[in-house]
Amino acid sequence: MEIVKWFEELSRSDVAKAGGKGANLGELIKAGLPVPPGFVVTAQAYQLFITVSGLSQKLSRAVEELNVDDTAQLQAKAKEIQELIVNTDMPLNIRSEIIKAYEELSKRDSVKAQFVAVRSSATMEDSEQASFAGMNATFLNVRGKEELIREVKECWASLYGARVIFYRAKKEFLEEPVIAVVVQKMVNSDKAGVMFTANPSNNNLASLVIEGAFGLGEVVVGGLVAPDYYEIEKASLKVKDIRIAHKNFKIIRDEKGQNKQANLSPREAELQVLSDAEVQELTALGLKIEEHYGSPQDTEWAIEGNKIYMVQSRPITTLIKPVEQAEKADEEGKELIRGIGAGPGRGSGEVRVLASPTQDNCFESGDILVAEMTTPDWVPLMKKASAIVTDGGGMTCHAAIVSREMGLPCVVGTRNATKVLTNKMLVTVDGTHGTVYEGKLKERNKSAEEMATAVMPKPAPLVTATKLYVNLAMPYEAERIAREDVDGVGLLRAEFMVIDACDGIHPRQLMEEGKSHQFIDAMVRNLRIFTRAFYPRPVIYRAIDFRTNEFRNLRGGDKYEPVEQNPMIGFRGCYRYVLNPDLFELELKVLQKVREQDKNLHLMIPFVRTLWEFKRCKQLIDNSELGSDREMELWVMAEVPSVVYWLEDYVKAGITGVSIGSNDLTQLVLGVDRDSEVCAPLYDERDKAVLDAIRQIIKTSQKMGITCSICGQAPSNYPDFAEKLVDWGITSVSVNPDVIAVTRHNVAAAEQRMLLKMARKITNPQE
Repeated sequence: MEIVKWFEELSRSDVAKAGGKGANLGELIKAGLPVPPGFVVTAQAYQLFITVSGLSQKLSRAVEELNVDDTAQLQAKAKEIQELIVNTDMPLNIRSEIIKAYEELSKRDSVKAQFVAVRSSATMEDSEQASFAGMNATFLNVRGKEELIREVKECWASLYGARVIFYRAKKEFLEEPVIAVVVQKMVNSDKAGVMFTANPSNNNLASLVIEGAFGLGEVVVGGLVAPDYYEIEKASLKVKDIRIAHKNFKIIRDEKGQNKQANLSPREAELQVLSDAEVQELTALGLKIEEHYGSPQDTEWAIEGNKIYMVQSRPITTLIKPVEQAEKADEEGKELIRGIGAGPGRGSGEVRVLASPTQDNCFESGDILVAEMTTPDWVPLMKKASAIVTDGGGMTCHAAIVSREMGLPCVVGTRNATKVLTNKMLVTVDGTHGTVYEGKLKERNKSAEEMATAVMPKPAPLVTATKLYVNLAMPYEAERIAREDVDGVGLLRAEFMVIDACDGIHPRQLMEEGKSHQFIDAMVRNLRIFTRAFYPRPVIYRAIDFRTNEFRNLRGGDKYEPVEQNPMIGFRGCYRYVLNPDLFELELKVLQKVREQDKNLHLMIPFVRTLWEFKRCKQLIDNSELGSDREMELWVMAEVPSVVYWLEDYVKAGITGVSIGSNDLTQLVLGVDRDSEVCAPLYDERDKAVLDAIRQIIKTSQKMGITCSICGQAPSNYPDFAEKLVDWGITSVSVNPDVIAVTRHNVAAAEQRMLLKMARKITNPQE
């Protein structure tokens, strides 16, 4: 039995021995591609390990008895199995062969103890039938014999991660899983990224796409920074499109061999990652790889010094097959279901009907997400979708708001999409008109007016006295939106960052496990992406405003969250901070750490109901390290109608700004559930009662000398609404990214009309 195989001994026919990743690396070497040297701890070595140790039957029995749709049971069993594998001693013959190969690899570079990357390589991985990419473990900058042995066992254990078990069950892989491990020279890259030999965003086989950033490739693969984008026409080798991103930082290897974040200066952040020569060389390598495999490939590359390395290649599994790409004209499309168009544009793909975000292992990039409703814990999954369809919800429900920020087509309030649409059905979602069609439809032909507009020169930016802010939540959008014509972030939602920072675990569960630092570090890292992208423009951070039903969806949440009949008006916002001060103190610690360097971050307290609860909350802030930070602005959200009465007292208690949450304010003034598709016709931000509450808040803010903003759809949807706000003296308007331009236009027009009225009064006082 062969325990170790060097890359040059392998080819794509050796998947059963070396796993998908290992076999592909061997194949790349055979094709003459530049691959960092390394070896594979074979799948047979893993099989020997579980056989000799007696683990084989235990693992099989544990999985057979498991209900993968029971999330709690799945998580617990996965953890139990993984700990069992890691804590089992490795047979001496396997251990000695691995160490011998590692010593040989170190000699090749004349390094006493070579830094290596240790990567799982499952035998069903990186195939055309399935991609387990990102599900099995990878360890970078591994150095030394004992650390290597430990990480090999961790890779073996990753074969039984919760997501992998779930994915394998849903894909109906019945054979016993086996895994190999790739041990490869760690490229200390100056720049790195990915390359697709077909464009996966539009299934264009004639284009090749490269994305890259400075430092190690983790920043690109993990989505930590916005990478530079290069699109090349394969036939002519001409560069069709280059987009240079603003890259705040890079990840490098420090002197101890640990990954660390290195901030880039404003000038460095704007530099183009790849030279023209590097783009051409990578393109040539990509074409060579595709020709060798005979199909479009998803590759990873790294550049150290002047040397380009290809570190991975696998088939692109998300391309729609040619037979499925037959597009139909609009009039040929059969309407399947209709709802409320909540996110404009069109998206096509295969339907995935999910009851829970924990089912994401069967969800692939480009799929259509169909669910009853979405909550913040769905966001990581929504990022991968090409469109979103929900049974419930209105224009201001979670799915609608998030889809508009992400630029995704979205249809909500269909009532029964989860029953009408079925898995793997190919559909087109028209979020502009609220319709889902059968098949993939062509884009409609543009009218003559639209064609004329498309070639018109871009007008100069409009300058308005009323500031235009943007509502944001996802860090990966920050760099792009910061380049738009906006004056700052008027509403930064914390909930999505919390899910990322806690890895889907309830924050209190982390605190109980002694992992508060994990929450703080991740939140600081995410917040700094926003503050640095927008600096020196203000970023108004809204404190965590999960409702209890949303918090309960997080792992461990059922231990800490009560069951409420109406969570929308339940235990949330300011009152939660008063009753749970320890969690709020963690959040304040995050803000304090960010403000040590970025003074443009400010705090907003949501869902404030009464004066006494606000004063208690303000006392918590004053008692924290932020209490002495007199430059930090403190805002409250005006969502509860009682704010009309209490606003003057809030100002006296210390607030410097107020943001009108018109979505919640409308719902509470009119008594309409904003998530209800049935009551959607009753929901109207232009109702006289709502408008009067907004007018009073603006006028009181003027009287008390504080800034007043509004976040909601109405100013962009209705020009007359924007005119009223300007006329009443609103300081700023904060909108979703998709309506920045139209809102700036509406506000500018409103200001000009107001000036004309004033001019007429001066010249004709009798009017």
